[in-house]
Amino acid sequence: MAMTHGARVRRVRLWRWRRNPLRRRSDLVEAWLLAATAVLAVLLGALCGLAAAAVVDGSLAERRERTTPVPAVLEEDAGSLSAPVTENGDGGVWAKVRWTAADGSTHTGRAEVDPGSPEGSEVTVWTDTTGRLVSAPPDGAEARFQTVMSGGTVAVAAGGLVVLAGWITRSRMQLRRMTEWEAEWRQVEPTWRKRMTG
Repeated sequence: MAMTHGARVRRVRLWRWRRNPLRRRSDLVEAWLLAATAVLAVLLGALCGLAAAAVVDGSLAERRERTTPVPAVLEEDAGSLSAPVTENGDGGVWAKVRWTAADGSTHTGRAEVDPGSPEGSEVTVWTDTTGRLVSAPPDGAEARFQTVMSGGTVAVAAGGLVVLAGWITRSRMQLRRMTEWEAEWRQVEPTWRKRMTG
């Protein structure tokens, strides 16, 4: 009994593909549209996601190349600071640091440090090619997470746009079919009514 029910469900799903006197040309077009939409959504989503992940990965690699870790000295006691926790939530605080640039000049600025670091302790800061302080570039798990999330987001968005375009096209086809049915009924209805009423 379960086998018969399963076979029946399968036939109902594929009725648009089979030869049958009730199948209209628009049914076959709609079936091909649905199949093409599904295939395009998967392929385009995957390609766009991979491309976005490659772009983000390249951007992060370029950022890592442009930044340099530099030793710096903490100029205030980080334990006594009431500075807010940094936005990335790792528990660091902003404190004043002093470092020497590649050209030998001394610079000061505010950098993220551990909250318990005492004044005078050595910390690592990141500078760009001009010697200005920048945030540490993401690497390891954080860089992989950003790459995967960017690729996944773009893949879902691209696939979703294809599905939306397919849905809109299918809705327009159904609306057109309903309009044609209504026009045909207006032509058939008077003769049908005569037959029914005698």
